[in-house]
Amino acid sequence: MKRARGKAVGRPAPKPRGSKRSLGAGRAATPGARAIASCANVLDFEAIARSRLERAFYDYYAGGAEDERTLAANRGAFAEVFLRPRVLVDVSRIQTAGPVLGSQVSMPVLVAPTAFHRLAHPDGELATARAAGAARTLMVASTIATYTIEEIARAATAPLWFQLYVYKDRGLARNLIQRAEKAGYRALCLTVDTPHLGSRERDFRNRFTLPAGIEMRNLAEAGIDASRLGDSFRSYVHRQLDCSLTWDAVEWLRGETKLPLVLKGIIAAEDAVLAVERGVDGIIVSNHGGRQLDGTEATLHALPRVVDAVAGRAEVFMDGGVRRGTDVVKALALGARAVLVGRPCLWGLAAAGEEGVLRVLEMFRQELMLAMALCGCPDLGAIDRSLIASA
Repeated sequence: MKRARGKAVGRPAPKPRGSKRSLGAGRAATPGARAIASCANVLDFEAIARSRLERAFYDYYAGGAEDERTLAANRGAFAEVFLRPRVLVDVSRIQTAGPVLGSQVSMPVLVAPTAFHRLAHPDGELATARAAGAARTLMVASTIATYTIEEIARAATAPLWFQLYVYKDRGLARNLIQRAEKAGYRALCLTVDTPHLGSRERDFRNRFTLPAGIEMRNLAEAGIDASRLGDSFRSYVHRQLDCSLTWDAVEWLRGETKLPLVLKGIIAAEDAVLAVERGVDGIIVSNHGGRQLDGTEATLHALPRVVDAVAGRAEVFMDGGVRRGTDVVKALALGARAVLVGRPCLWGLAAAGEEGVLRVLEMFRQELMLAMALCGCPDLGAIDRSLIASA
């Protein structure tokens, strides 16, 4: 099997370090910092990432399933929803901070779980965690990370959730849950839309696999030799994930942990009802970034039906296609507690490591503040469905 090698790998990763310092203080601007200085919005980071990453790695991050209709629909949905701003409201102060499952964050923009950050930068998830901490927002760490649960926790200065798959070997899932609890993670985020891996044709054409030196570290810590998994991620999914999974798994997880439980990957309102009937604490309306079933409804369109079905019994979040502060406002107006962003953080990571991720998050916050001011919403509580223009 041919291995795709990228510009972001091949040298040792620095040791974890704190994020309390001011980025860039006391040293000359790096090439990455100079490049991102010209970025006007988070979409500009994608062009930098594309130029710096090996084609196979960029496509792994950017691509979707099959014809990528759902990938495009997630983004396109925001263009189909219009805002109805109110005027003559005191917006001299804008408050974006609020709680998510009991953790205070600076803004309703969270870092979504995404795999293999070291394909973008040697610091990988450590840089992302430090940037989330500097931005004072929450990061969801992936099971399929290139640093361990514990290493990410040591780098973090803001709340963490842990994204989990349930495995054929329940002992493996139990091991990960116990490690996440011990490391101080605040919630478990169970991905429920991946009984099989979607048909990601870019990866097939690129013969995508992990390069030498990049590992699924949490599996190694749990006693699995990822080097024996052949083409890595696809083999991992088919050999480890339980495609016979049912709602009984939610009840099993409830018996394994006292952490809040979030289900990621719900689109149908009927499934949202089943989730809250089983006492879940949060739901992420998600179609896996368009990477699983192509032709799935855009998450922004599914969101209000899920919110109505949940009826306040759990916190509802969404991901998919969020690129602007106005996108965040639209999602909040349709009932989301917060949004999660994945690809933009990976673009920032590829462009300038920790500095790039932090700049992406800062741009979201700045655009959100401006959108709230122009909508006549001085705080998050002022954002509701009356802000959405009806057809």
